[in-house]
This record gives sequence, structure tokens and C-alpha cells, in this order.
Amino acid sequence: MSTSFAILAVIIIYLLLVICTGVYIGRRTKQNSEGFFLGGRGMGPLVTAMSAEASDMSSYLLMGIPGVAYLTGLADATWTAIGLGVGTYLNFLLVAKRLRRYSAKINAITIPGFFSKRFGDKSHVIETVAAVVIIIFFIPYVASGLQAIGKLFTTLFEMNYMVGVIIGAVVILSYSTVGGFGSVAVMDLIQSIIMTFALVVIVFFAINKAGGWNNAMQYLGGLPGYLKLNETYDPSTNTAGAYGFITIISTLAWGLGYFGMPHILVRFMSIRDENELKVSRRIAATWVFISMGVAIIIGIIGKAMSNEGVIAELSGSDSERVIIHIANLLAQNGVFFAVIAGVILAGILAATMSTADSQLLCAASSFSENIMQGTFKKKLDAKQSLFAARCTIVIIVILAIFIASNPDSPIGKSIFQVVAFAWAGFGACFGPGMLLALFDKRMNKQGVGAGMVAGAIVIFVWKFMVRPLGGAWNIYELLPAFLVNLIVAIVVSKVTPEPEKEIQDTFDQVMTNI
Repeated sequence: MSTSFAILAVIIIYLLLVICTGVYIGRRTKQNSEGFFLGGRGMGPLVTAMSAEASDMSSYLLMGIPGVAYLTGLADATWTAIGLGVGTYLNFLLVAKRLRRYSAKINAITIPGFFSKRFGDKSHVIETVAAVVIIIFFIPYVASGLQAIGKLFTTLFEMNYMVGVIIGAVVILSYSTVGGFGSVAVMDLIQSIIMTFALVVIVFFAINKAGGWNNAMQYLGGLPGYLKLNETYDPSTNTAGAYGFITIISTLAWGLGYFGMPHILVRFMSIRDENELKVSRRIAATWVFISMGVAIIIGIIGKAMSNEGVIAELSGSDSERVIIHIANLLAQNGVFFAVIAGVILAGILAATMSTADSQLLCAASSFSENIMQGTFKKKLDAKQSLFAARCTIVIIVILAIFIASNPDSPIGKSIFQVVAFAWAGFGACFGPGMLLALFDKRMNKQGVGAGMVAGAIVIFVWKFMVRPLGGAWNIYELLPAFLVNLIVAIVVSKVTPEPEKEIQDTFDQVMTNI
């Protein structure tokens, strides 16, 4: 048996497992809106924690972060990981329990629906804006995932790029449209296990092939700024660049994004018992810190492997394929190791699909529940609502396939950059509003709506007009947009009428003994 055949066989088995398991779980899920979009609010603490993290840690865990670490050293990747780890913990600590209780109280099953019902927005303006933002940002996000799958199949098997993209799309559609949230959440748990296996095997194999830990550190320590947290390595000039306080704060701002991630926030709404979120928090925070730490180590050890000549020297976005190169090297040791390499490469598929399926479901719920029934006031029964959601998933996948059809399009040049922009978009648009909705009784619909619009505008202005100026302006767009949203929301709420007494009474009831 050839190594390529063994890898292909493992990936085919994995994809069939995903389809069969997802469909089986889906058929056991209650077929109504709450069942399809939230799993009937019956998820356990382990599924909640790992589904949240798997849907969060897309291909940037196995490709983006190692790629950044490979190219520039510890600073950028490490501060990003710290920001994400702290953000994960604080999101579970500050948001999870309050959102679970509040959403159940007002019968909200989507994030746009939560904002609308929390603030008594009978005009559905906030709901519409939130739903449109979700759909706009998720379509290119899903497209980048399909593009990563297409490139993976092309790299491994010299398969036609579009065939790989379509295979990925069909697999994700198969269980997302049948089972909804229940299928997606359980598949996320399974895929997080595969991702963990991939990280553990790769890191030990890579250290061995780099000549051991001490040998690798000796080489990497000789690269200017590579192993420092206040400097970054420039591979084009072989020099160190400053990584100052402002840059560190900007990078840590990644953590703010969690407060506004729709596909992560709905995991909190889905748990069966709010008191189990404490267990989920511990599981999630532990896993995210360890997994990202290992991903960074893989990136820098990969650089040492290139120095040893065991894998090629990688540049630009090619550095994001360092795990693929290491897995291919592992596969050269015989059929058994080829099977292990197949599982590792399946982990990359798992990382991509676990995020794409969650995004598709979130976008579908936004359209069928919020735009059709909220904005256009078209009453749908449970069967019609699920049909609309499934049609939305199919349409979004078709659009994503179209966007991903060009493997050299800008959207696929860097997984890390695509994720960074979409992450900033959601964090800046929804994060401040979510925190204010859960902590400020006086906050009203005018403030939250104005903040959302301001945050969305600043994201684009800062990304494409301000940040290119460089210097002190080179700040991750999430931070200024988040702050502008927060300030605008508070100011506008203070100069407009306070919420109706019924809304404030509901807030008090929900927050009793929180």
C-alpha cells in the first residue's frame, strides 16, 4: 500500500464518519426551531466547551498560528494566543451564564433575536442590522475555509482544486442541513479530539526531526528577535524589529472579539443547565491555552526543521502549510505512519469544517428567524422555518464556492488575515452591545443600534484607510472599533429615553442571584 493511498483512505473514512455521525445525531434532534438552532438547549458541559472552541479554532489553529510563528517568531503568535486565551476565559465568566439565563427568559434562539427582544425593538432594526452583518462576514469566512480544503486536496493528491472545494462543501452540507445544531455541536467535539491528536503527534515528531529541543533552540536563538516577546523576526532582512507596548495591546485585543462571536455565543445559549457552565469554562480555557501553545511550538520548530533541511524553507503564506509538510515527512516512514499522517491531515479538515458548519448554521438562523420573520414579518411554522434555514445554508455554500473558485484570490492568500478581519468585524459590531445588554439596565435600543453601526464603520475605515499609515496607527482594527462602539452606545443611550419599565423589570428578574 502506498503512503498516498493510506492517507487518502484515512481521509475518506474520516469524511464518511462525519457524514454518518452527523446525520444519525440529526435525526434524533427535535425538529423545531429551538431544536435545529440550539439543540433544544440540551447540550452537556463537555460538548458546550469543546464545540465552542472547535468552532472558534478554525484552520488558523493548525495553519494560521503555526505559520505566523514560523515566519516571525514568538512575539506575534504568543501575544495573539494570550489575548485569545484570556478572552475565552472572560467570555465564559462574564457572558455565558447571563446570556443562557436571559435568552431562555425572553425566548431568544439567535443573537440578532436576543438583541431585538432584550431591547424591545419592535421595529426590528437592530435585528436586521445584526443579521445582515452576520451573513456579510460569514460568507467570505466560509469561502476561505472551502479554499483551504481545496488547496489541501490539491497539495496532497494533485486533485483538481474545485473538486476538493466541492467535496468539502458537500460533506459540511450533509450534516448541517439534516441535523442542525445538535449534529454540528457533537461533530465539533469529535473534530476537536482529532485536532488535539494532530497537534500532539506533530509536535513530538517535529522536535525529533529538528535534532532535538536543545539543537532547535540554539539555532532559533541565533535568529534576531525570533525567541523574544518584545521583538519580531523579519525573514526578508534577517533582522529584528521592535514589538512595542502599543503593538502588544493591539494584539491582545484579539480577546475582545469573543464577546461578539455569534457562533460561539449560541453555545452558551444551548447548554442544558447554566450551572454547568463553570465546568465548561475550565475545560475550554485549559484546552485553548494548551492547544495554541503547542501550535506555536510547531511553528518555530518547523523553522528549525527547515534549517536542518528536512522540510523546505517556507515563505509568505506558504508558511501556513508547515504542518502539511511535517505530516508528509512523517508519512515517508511507512504505511503505519502514513495512516497517522492521514489522521493529522484530517485534523486540518476538522479545524476548517468545525468552524464552517457553525458559521453556516448561524447565518441560516439569522436569515430564516430574523430577516424573514422579523424584518419581513412573514410568519413561518416550524417546518417552514427549518426549510428556509436549510435553503439558506445551501445558498450560502453556493456563494462561498463561487468566491472560493479562484485559488489565487486575495481571500485565500492568508488564512490568518481573513480570520483576523472577520474576527474584528464580529467583535466590534456585537461585543460591546452584548456586554452592555447583560450588565447595563439603562442601555436602550438607540444606544446599541448606534454603537453597532459605528463599530462597523470604524472597522472598514481603520482597516483600509488608517492602519496603512503605519507607525502608531498600525493598530488591529478591532481595538479602536470596539472602543468607538462602546462609547457611542453609552453616550446615545444617555441622551435618549430610558427603556420601558417592562424591559428594566425583566433585566432585574434575570439578574437576581446571578
